[in-house]
Amino acid sequence: MAALLDDERLHRYTGGHPETLGQLRARYARQVAGVPMGWHNWIVRMRESDAVVGTVQATRFDEDGRPAAELAWVILIGHQGNGYAREAAAAMAAWLRQQGVEVLVAHVHPEHAASIVVAQSLGLVAGAVRGDGEVRWTSP
Repeated sequence: MAALLDDERLHRYTGGHPETLGQLRARYARQVAGVPMGWHNWIVRMRESDAVVGTVQATRFDEDGRPAAELAWVILIGHQGNGYAREAAAAMAAWLRQQGVEVLVAHVHPEHAASIVVAQSLGLVAGAVRGDGEVRWTSP
């Protein structure tokens, strides 16, 4: 995944930079160990060819006594605009709901039109702008 995610353009709205293989492994290890309620990282693949097109992730937490999950998605530049993020995020959201998650959250840059469409397709509603400039989208 490090080689596939090694594209500066993927960080246009999120900031940062592509991670090396070592950095990616270290971050995944921290995320797995540091999320008591669960961190899920799925690889998004094309049905026809099994080619990797991106990732969708969920970090589970408790929000006001309700099981919640923060969703995030990344689709490789050459595969954007084909509905992969919407389909993958919807599949993960459905799976999370089956696991008892009641609240879904996504943080989206206000100029990232494609991710706004994904958040809306999940039924999320835009909320306040956070300190980092992203908008918090939440299920009603």
